[in-house]
Amino acid sequence: MAGQQFQYDDSGNTFFYFLTSFVGLIVIPATYYLWPRDQNAEQIRLKNIRKVYGRCMWYRLRLLKPQPNIIPTVKKIVLLAGWALFLFLAYKVSKTDREYQEYNPYEVLNLDPGATVAEIKKQYRLLSLKYHPDKGGDEVMFMRIAKAYAALTDEESRKNWEEFGNPDGPQATSFGIALPAWIVDQKNSILVLLVYGLAFMVILPVVVGSWWYRSIRYSGDQILIRTTQIYTYFVYKTRNMDMKRLIMVLAGASEFDPQYNKDATSRPTDNILIPQLIREIGSINLKKNEPPLTCPYSLKARVLLLSHLARMKIPETLEEDQQFMLKKCPALLQEMVNVICQLIIMARSREEREFRAPTLASLENCMKLSQMAVQGLQQFKSPLLQLPHIEEDNLRRVSNHKKYKIKTIQDLVSLKESDRHSLLHFLEDDKYEEVMAVLGSFPYVTMDIKSQVLDDEDSNNITVGSLVTVLVKLTRQTMAEVFEKEQSICAAEEQPAEDGNDTNKNKAKGGWQQKSKGPKKMPKSKKKKPLKKKPTAVPLPQAKQQKQKQANGVVGSEAAVKEEEDDISDKGSDSEEEETNRDSQSEKDDGSDRESDREQDEKQNKDDEAEWQELQQSIQRKERALLETKSKITHPVYSLYFPEEKQEWWWLYIADRKEQTLISMPYHVCTLKDTEEVELKFPAPGKPGNYQYTVFLRSDSYMGLDQIKPLKLEVHEAKPVPENHPQWDTAIEGDEDQEDSEGFEDSFEEEEEEEEGDD
Repeated sequence: MAGQQFQYDDSGNTFFYFLTSFVGLIVIPATYYLWPRDQNAEQIRLKNIRKVYGRCMWYRLRLLKPQPNIIPTVKKIVLLAGWALFLFLAYKVSKTDREYQEYNPYEVLNLDPGATVAEIKKQYRLLSLKYHPDKGGDEVMFMRIAKAYAALTDEESRKNWEEFGNPDGPQATSFGIALPAWIVDQKNSILVLLVYGLAFMVILPVVVGSWWYRSIRYSGDQILIRTTQIYTYFVYKTRNMDMKRLIMVLAGASEFDPQYNKDATSRPTDNILIPQLIREIGSINLKKNEPPLTCPYSLKARVLLLSHLARMKIPETLEEDQQFMLKKCPALLQEMVNVICQLIIMARSREEREFRAPTLASLENCMKLSQMAVQGLQQFKSPLLQLPHIEEDNLRRVSNHKKYKIKTIQDLVSLKESDRHSLLHFLEDDKYEEVMAVLGSFPYVTMDIKSQVLDDEDSNNITVGSLVTVLVKLTRQTMAEVFEKEQSICAAEEQPAEDGNDTNKNKAKGGWQQKSKGPKKMPKSKKKKPLKKKPTAVPLPQAKQQKQKQANGVVGSEAAVKEEEDDISDKGSDSEEEETNRDSQSEKDDGSDRESDREQDEKQNKDDEAEWQELQQSIQRKERALLETKSKITHPVYSLYFPEEKQEWWWLYIADRKEQTLISMPYHVCTLKDTEEVELKFPAPGKPGNYQYTVFLRSDSYMGLDQIKPLKLEVHEAKPVPENHPQWDTAIEGDEDQEDSEGFEDSFEEEEEEEEGDD
């Protein structure tokens, strides 16, 4: 029987296949992920946005010449060396000879396939004389010739060759291992064991353990789990947090603690510089002992954040620490928003009165603090300070102007170009152009809201306890686009007015007189021409009778009889006309009813099609959201004092302003470039009636650009659960039909039997 045979690669040919595959699996993905990116594209992008973002801190930090970094060069050298090794191994594999060849006895005897037995014997004699060992020939070659001759002449050998490919019958299956034989050599066994032990018992456990230890300390958003626990504790403890308390809790994050984050630094000079900043700020309470909020690292982070919001100048040794702290703030505030939402959900799910949910003010203060941290402004400062060249000194000229009184960005945008230029007359021309360029880059987002109940027969009818879906379509534009539209509309309105004033100055009076005379003539014409009543058919013969009697005097009996017959015929014709008119009127009414029914059916069909399309669109939207991964790079934020380039992101949620409650959880919109559709879902109220909610769109980067839109809901009573439905009676109707058919067959058979009995 055939067996199995395992052979290591002594020649080293198959080992090249293994090495080529192994090196290729490492080099190709490493090149895709580790190859240094082209810096020219980034420099071109920065050059294009220099006019708008040139004064931003993150832009100036990006343009600073970094210290020579050899890491990209080392990466390129290592990757190129890997590709060189891969190409060399591929070349060696292509030049490797095939060791396995199919056995062919005709080739061994140097004969063409299909040669006769006589030709085979003749060729065998010649080759055996040449390679016979007794005559000094090659013994191996002689054995191959004899084997080939037997395969072509002996019936059993020929059958083995045709079935198994070898005249000797089935051979042992050979498996080649793509490893050199020296690996399993007894001389090298100790070295191989040491390498295996070091790789799988030391290096691999250390790498996996260190990765696991680092990963369990962070959440999915790369926030320390300890930070989330700190936020949960203090948010639950203080359900209504004002801005001062919120800053204090934010600074207690473990990301600022050198014990838990190696990137956070603590210097001996902090003991001197931080107290100086505390005296300058003057609004920090140090008496209350509330760890970790009163720990040195938390106090330092709080002081640096307050100095940033006040736009204070700090020592150079603290600038790097302040930049590190500010870069962490947006992600930490988003984590705090998530914690507040989770506590609100837990409070709603529990019926305990002791578990109090955080207030809506705490949630909105987190969002406002994110705007403040990005723009470097305090809570009640003017949003106009986000613009360049507008400081506290010249802000009074803008906000306290006698004529305009500009308070917000929208107020400044709504002005005409001439009024805006006169308002900012204290700026030079180049500074004014820069302010207009920055103002034109600010976002202008509009919301289109539609509420419905998906997966329901009547999607527009909101009932008690139903799941309401509010589809919000966000459309982003820039303030510059709003400028252009308003200017084009104003120019289109002013130009016809000016043309009309120039050409029709002399005709204005005549036109006004024509307009005044028109309505005076209409009542006169109405009085002069009253409506005339049509005479009926019955009085006409009576008038003819009177005229004939007056003209002829006495009328004969025959004439009277004829006239009476004529009157009767006229009355009959009139009655027939009335009946036909009634019939035609009833036919018209029936036709109008049919048309109205058709219109209602068509309208119902259209509504059903629209609902079906909306349902399909919602399903497709969900599938796209699951399959597509949109980029979170939207538009860079203009921030004068933020050290890192930030993208425009938004929070979208629904709240009840009257009750100060959160209706739907905030949705973090991170992919709004031009348009974006968001679904907000929440359960309908438990009682029928009219409800007034508000849809909020809040920026996490800009102050004063939040959008608010009312949402009205009319909640109806839930429909009663049907006890009977036509679809449920299908099986019963089928059974009844079957019983009726069986009864009919039985009666038919009985009738046939009676007829046979009569016969």
